[in-house]
Amino acid sequence: MIAAETLGLVLAGGLARRMGGGDKPLKLLGGRPLLDHVLARITPQVAAVALNANGDPARFAGYGLPVIADPLPDHPGPLAGILAGLEWAAEHRPDLAWLASVPGDCPFIPADFVARLHAAREAGGVPMAAASSAGQSHPPAALWPMALRGELRAALLAGERKIDRWTARFGCAEAAWPASPYDPFFNANAPEDLAEAEKILQSIGPEAIS
Repeated sequence: MIAAETLGLVLAGGLARRMGGGDKPLKLLGGRPLLDHVLARITPQVAAVALNANGDPARFAGYGLPVIADPLPDHPGPLAGILAGLEWAAEHRPDLAWLASVPGDCPFIPADFVARLHAAREAGGVPMAAASSAGQSHPPAALWPMALRGELRAALLAGERKIDRWTARFGCAEAAWPASPYDPFFNANAPEDLAEAEKILQSIGPEAIS
């Protein structure tokens, strides 16, 4: 199974300025941290899960997961978090050939996220795949091969920061999801987004927080 070869990486960094500071993944939705919802959805789809976050890892200690800091200084963005996951896997889980990254503020990641990304990658004959919904791409919600970690490190050291621009060098397929009845890649960036997420959660039903 492809899932047995894939590490799930939750991108839990970010300063959450629009949320008033603090860690976005620890903001509450349905009485539980956003991160709980993300983990409930991604964990069944992969062989192992890790968190990418900077600062004191103790704030995530209750999850019992590896917390991996960016390997480069000055928080250069999501690509650095993805590199962190790739390099951690190369050292600690060399049996895993793939990494599926998800933002820590996307509580409704689809249940077929990893499978659909792998299918898109295979169909396109390219090494990577990213999610899209309602005609909008979501570059941080994507599938990455461990084999490209050296190229990614070199690009970051050379100043690359844009995910799309880097993935275009190697080829990145698109896996599209419908945005109805709700967008599965809805992300909670601001307090009003959390209010909207509460409405979505209520419409989905109890299984969404099981």
